[in-house]
Amino acid sequence: MYRDFDGVTREVVAKARTRSAAEASLLTKLRQRAAARHGGSLKSTDRFSVAAELWFDQISEMVEDGRRSPGTRETYRRKLDGHVLPALADVRLAEISTPLVDSVIQSVKKRVGPPTAKLTRTVISGVLSLAVRNGAISANPVRDVGSIPARPKRRPRALDEEERTAWFAMLAADPRAVAADLPDLTAFLLATGVRIGEALGLLWAEVDLGVGEVEITHQVTRIKGEGLVRIGTKSVAGERVLKLPSSCLAMLERRWAEGVRPDEPVFCDALGNFRDPNNVRRDLRQARSPFGSRARGQLGVALAQARRSTRRSRSDVAEALAWPKTRIELIESGRVRLDDDQVLTLIDLYDLRGSSRAEIVTLAQEAAEPSEADALAWITSHSFRKTTATILDDAGQSARQIADQLGHARPSLTQDVYMGRRSKNPAAAAALDAAIENDVRDSKSDLFPDQSRDLRVAPETDTSPDLQ
Repeated sequence: MYRDFDGVTREVVAKARTRSAAEASLLTKLRQRAAARHGGSLKSTDRFSVAAELWFDQISEMVEDGRRSPGTRETYRRKLDGHVLPALADVRLAEISTPLVDSVIQSVKKRVGPPTAKLTRTVISGVLSLAVRNGAISANPVRDVGSIPARPKRRPRALDEEERTAWFAMLAADPRAVAADLPDLTAFLLATGVRIGEALGLLWAEVDLGVGEVEITHQVTRIKGEGLVRIGTKSVAGERVLKLPSSCLAMLERRWAEGVRPDEPVFCDALGNFRDPNNVRRDLRQARSPFGSRARGQLGVALAQARRSTRRSRSDVAEALAWPKTRIELIESGRVRLDDDQVLTLIDLYDLRGSSRAEIVTLAQEAAEPSEADALAWITSHSFRKTTATILDDAGQSARQIADQLGHARPSLTQDVYMGRRSKNPAAAAALDAAIENDVRDSKSDLFPDQSRDLRVAPETDTSPDLQ
């Protein structure tokens, strides 16, 4: 018996040649009646791909309403096309089970890693939640999928004073970094704590040199199919007015004096247009790996000659080895330190033998020696944001004040993700020293009022009887 959509209880019958087939047919009928009862646009017999596209349409609507960022939509689309649909596209919604979903997620975890597996789980769960709301299935199978252990979070790392000095000295000595406007841009990132997209989206009309303030209202990002666009900040909390340190204000006054338009980006390209954050991140990667040593430069030249002898382009090599596209350029310009496996991989790919092989091996050994620039190879555009948070924290700013500076709604996010805890704290040692010194002084007066304490260990006295 089944209580139908109109409230009337009716008998539902299904016939088949076998008992199991009849039961399966009955369950299908019940699911279909349940879908009709809820009036959903999905049926249990619909394939997963149909539900996935409906779900993605909803995500796109949320982007248009400002409830989701374009970046989130692009991330979900990549996970759908790259991992979810290849495994589940043709499976009917009624056939999707917890074991099936779990196997898909575990496969992604094994092939790619836990972070991608977690995003894959989020996407599948979103699609199947839509199916539940439409009455196509009664429960979300993802609910009972095993959890994915997270990797230990890296401790937020901020540049200390010595590293900041070394960074700007390295940029000043690198013509490519200067040409990419990195000294001023990274100084602005450090002075304000803004995201790189926010810095690149800042217009001169939003800079008030008279009072020394900037208004952060937008960011620049690249959206697939649309190109480079200027959109609102990540959240409402991201819209903020920031007071500028005097050094940063002086830098902006210098740039303004060079002659710019109010509607022009503060950090623009050679034509006065917005810069692509991805390209700037590439410039930063190259800047943090400057020409490390003469040996690395010689190794890069030798490897470039070997590559050309095989008539391969840099892109060909990167694709053949599944390496990032920019790595070959960094190697051939002497900007990265190669390990033994990477050197041997290139030697084998270029089919180097005899004296040519020996020459590359010798150069690689010399190039492996540490360089001063290696100490700064960890820096990214976000490192400056974390450094800003840590500097303000060390100066006694509250978590709420620092969150407002960074554009966070939750101070807890600022504390957990952005505040580096590497800085020394001499004041703590001084406070503890004073307290302990007082405790020891008090203990002397209480326990030994008439005696002076000798903390040296006295020699033991032999109290055994004299056996002589």
